[in-house]
Amino acid sequence: MKQLGIYIHIPFCVKKCVYCDFLSAPADDAAKKGYMAALNEEIKAASKEYKEYEAQTIFFGGGTPSCVDVELIAECLLTVQGCFCVSRGAEISMEINPKTLGSEAEKKLERLKKSGINRLSIGLQSADADELKMLGRVHTPIDFENAYSAARSAGFKNINIDLIFSLPGQSLSKWLKTVNYAVALNPEHMSLYSLIVEENTYLFDHISQYPPLPDEETDRMMYHEADRILKAHGYDHYEISNYAKKGFESRHNQIYWQRGCGHIRNYAGFGLGASSTVGNRRHKNTDDLAEYMAYCKEPEMLKRDVEILSERELMEEFMFLGLRRMEGVLADEFERTFGASIESVYGKALEKWKKEGCLDERNGRYFLTEKGIDVSNAVMEEFLGE
Repeated sequence: MKQLGIYIHIPFCVKKCVYCDFLSAPADDAAKKGYMAALNEEIKAASKEYKEYEAQTIFFGGGTPSCVDVELIAECLLTVQGCFCVSRGAEISMEINPKTLGSEAEKKLERLKKSGINRLSIGLQSADADELKMLGRVHTPIDFENAYSAARSAGFKNINIDLIFSLPGQSLSKWLKTVNYAVALNPEHMSLYSLIVEENTYLFDHISQYPPLPDEETDRMMYHEADRILKAHGYDHYEISNYAKKGFESRHNQIYWQRGCGHIRNYAGFGLGASSTVGNRRHKNTDDLAEYMAYCKEPEMLKRDVEILSERELMEEFMFLGLRRMEGVLADEFERTFGASIESVYGKALEKWKKEGCLDERNGRYFLTEKGIDVSNAVMEEFLGE
């Protein structure tokens, strides 16, 4: 069977963080319950398109999936398992905000684990209470500690911790305290992201009210010092922003990074605004909640921005997504996929960045150097419309 990754979007949160530009907003229990019922209907109806596919991964993201009643999450997962062929040993992940678990954290997590969730992604972001407050996060470091401890007690053996650096007014030493705090917990996976001030966020609109952002040199020092610490503690740097203990790389995220590289290359998104790419066909769902609720049983009515990717666009994806992985892209895979050598298509760009010391090539594999990671956006742009 063809392989598939499933993404399920939960567009609710307790409170919008100042930096967040994701499709999410607070809602009451009735709205959440109604949405989850519609989500189940969409999954049932859309599953008819995927009879030839086997789901290797399922990912509940948001928003904050954990702000929805755990029984509704369990019901949604049961719907997926009833409508799709889900592989034995599938990675089933869920994002967690520590504050949403409350005093019954262990009980809720035990229920999620019993339902089939086997991987958690917990948003710490910072171990500093003042930084969390500045970001608009609803949790405290103590909330995180309680949630992490409850996850371990509930039997979860595959946990990711999310961190953000280059926060307004953040020093290198403060950032490294957060990194060392997280490393001491010994999670299986860690994701480290440099803060991007996106338009249409509170932070963007009120940036003058915040302390200055760290300069580019400090941002890079934060990245490389964290990289050094994580590697010293046995974490493999397998993607620009992601680190894992051996065997705990995020299988779901690799669906996106390995598209077109002879690996899993299909993902189906369900829920408000969720994106799907199957073969060379891509679309996203409407981001209008009223429309979504009205047409949840008619998946074709939900689709927006439908496009058929050209071979050139698939090549571009191969390059700019593949180069996010530390192992880079393999020339043989490119030729097997597209029937042309990587050098014949991208020779000029490859040579340019090799001369700049940003790309290296070894045994037919092209990958970013340490210098290339620092300017990765510029490097990857070279492969768009080359």
